[in-house]
Amino acid sequence: MSDNEVGALNSRDVTRDIFSASIGSVACCYTGQPFDTVKVRMQTNPAAYPSVLFTSKSIVSNEGVPALWKGAVPTALGMVAENAMAFGVNEALKRTFPDEAKSDPTKRPDLMRPFLMGAITGCCSATVLLPSEVVKAKTQVVVGNTGASSADIYKKMMKRQGIRSLFIGFDAQIMRDMPFYAFFFGTYELNCYLFRTFVPSMPEELNFFLSGGFAGMLGWAAAMPFDVPKTNVQASWDSKVVGSYFPELIRIARERGVLALYTGLIPTIARAFPANAALFLGVEMGKKFFDQYLWA
Repeated sequence: MSDNEVGALNSRDVTRDIFSASIGSVACCYTGQPFDTVKVRMQTNPAAYPSVLFTSKSIVSNEGVPALWKGAVPTALGMVAENAMAFGVNEALKRTFPDEAKSDPTKRPDLMRPFLMGAITGCCSATVLLPSEVVKAKTQVVVGNTGASSADIYKKMMKRQGIRSLFIGFDAQIMRDMPFYAFFFGTYELNCYLFRTFVPSMPEELNFFLSGGFAGMLGWAAAMPFDVPKTNVQASWDSKVVGSYFPELIRIARERGVLALYTGLIPTIARAFPANAALFLGVEMGKKFFDQYLWA
């Protein structure tokens, strides 16, 4: 057996990571997209969209219910690519640097290791996610249905700035994704451990669902101050690949106060639980399906 087959990047494990992440990504996207659209409108135009309820009603009444899923297709594609990278990198790191306590139930696992691996994962996934995030941000702020499709936005981006337009706000993406994934994967492992320890009768599927939902909420709570300027940078047609993020962060804090960096927190947290509960449940069930039916 070759080193490739027994290493962290052996073909079976990598295929399993990509398959399970894809299943979870689609479930996550269509569960959480309406909340995300509301959040983006509130972040980019807080004067016109002051609250979650008002924004939701405004979108539905003026643009129809399907408008809540604006940008869902590039988001789903981006999520598949992002989570294939994120879960793939994270699982590869766990195989490369295994926690010895995992094989010994009498030992307490290293609960800081998943946080560190999550931060590393965030740097990698940000590179993959960036193009779809830029298209999504520009699509979601378009009011009305004329020229509002992802394809229309993409064509306009290519015409105005070329390929460079797909990488607008690279520094913003890194600043958002590092803390997010640190808490995302870190608190997921912590939650699973706590539920197994203190609620041993809980079904594994419910553990995955609840742990994933809480991990998503905590991840977004940690990343939210970095997400608001990121959204503004990527939704703008005048931003640069690198260099627009920190001026935007400072501008928001000066003009609207530090609390403005948490604009959209409520719809984000509301979205985070069901979307990430669906994501982790889909990933874990995808692993089981893969092991039983696709590649035993």
